[in-house]
Formats: sequence, structure tokens, C-alpha cells
Amino acid sequence: MRVRPAALNRAIAWLFIVGAACFALGAMPAYAGAVGTAADSVTFFVGSIFFTSASFAQLLQAQTPAMTDVDLTSEHVARPLRFRAWRPHDPGWLGAVTQFLGTLYFNVSTFASLAHNATVAEEDRRVWRPDFVGSTLFLVASGFAIYAVSARFLGARPALAPRGIAWLNMIGSVFFMASAIASYVLPSTAEDLGPKVSGVGTLLGALCFLAGASLMFTAWRSAVQSRQRADFAGPRTDPG
Repeated sequence: MRVRPAALNRAIAWLFIVGAACFALGAMPAYAGAVGTAADSVTFFVGSIFFTSASFAQLLQAQTPAMTDVDLTSEHVARPLRFRAWRPHDPGWLGAVTQFLGTLYFNVSTFASLAHNATVAEEDRRVWRPDFVGSTLFLVASGFAIYAVSARFLGARPALAPRGIAWLNMIGSVFFMASAIASYVLPSTAEDLGPKVSGVGTLLGALCFLAGASLMFTAWRSAVQSRQRADFAGPRTDPG
């Protein structure tokens, strides 16, 4: 399968934007009150599908150097995607694969929440547990992403947009984790540990991911232009 690097990056950004928007919308009490619990749960599940699609595409991007090592001309030239790779020493790839696994757990938790009349034990096992694992994986993935754009890894001060994306995703992951912990159903009362914290955490986390996804367009353009300038400058030579 061959795709244009610029088109792939745009697709990833828009998929993340739609997925984050679904989570933000579903976390709004006014929306849930207007459409009902069932439709609200469907909104979260649809959002998780967009997240998974975006993460899978981002994983393919991370393990295909031809998708990122481009300039203003080659970004529009279709290149083959690499569907299988093992790059354990690449923090960018580690972050992408970890995030993809996290989205799969969100698929499970949001799908399980569609079920009605579940017992407390079933809620905690089928909804809360995969939600907690998915949030944990998102935190780990965000850590890899921050390391990938750090000065220690790149050997130079990273651009503002990639740093912003990495830190927004980390903050969003923290909010998602807070939401996951607060949504634990107490066996003694059959109620969430902290329903308000759960809703606010999901909303703020989704908004952080939405902002980070929006920055992907700027980050891509900055990276491509930097590559173009490097190619134009050519290799440095020693005048002596």
C-alpha cells in the first residue's frame, strides 16, 4: 500500500481530532442529558474507534521512515507503508505502539459500557479495568513521546509544536487516568468513586488531546520546512 506522507499525517490529525471531539462531547453533562445515556455511550465508543484508527495510522507512520523523512517535494510522493517492524530502540515507535494498544483497551471499555443492567462486579471487570489499563498505557506512551522530542534524544532543542503535542498528550493522559480511577464502582454503594472527577477528567483530557491533534498540522509543516532547509544547505565541508 502506497500513500503520500503529507496525506497520511493529515488523516492521522483529523482522526485524532474527531475522536477527541467525541470524548469531549460525551463528557458534557448537557449533551448526555439531551441525548440520553445510551446515545452518550455510543458517542464514546465511536470516539474510541477514531482514536484506534488514528493510532494505527500513526504506528505505520512511526515505523516507516519514508513517511517522515521528507521535504516539500517528497511529502507529496506516494511511498509504500511498512506494516511490520520491530524498533525497540526508537522511543517514537515505542510510544506509537503503546498508544495503539491503549486505544484497543478503550475500545473494550467503551463497548462494554453499552451493556445495560450489568452488576457492579461486571462493571468493574469489563468497563473499569480495561479503561484503567488503557489510561496507564496512554501515560507510558506519552512518556515515550516526550523523550522522543527531548533535547537529549534529538541532540538539539526541539521545535515548539512537537513539544506542545507531547506535553498536551501527557496532561491529557493524566486527566484520563484521574477519570479512570474516579469511575471505579464501589461494591458497597454501586456508585462511582468520584462521578464529578470522572466526567471532568474525561472532558479535560479529551480537550488536551484535541489541542494536541490540532497542532499536528503546524508540527508537520515545521518539520518539512526544516528538512527542506537542511537539504538546500547541503553537507557541511571543512574549509581547512
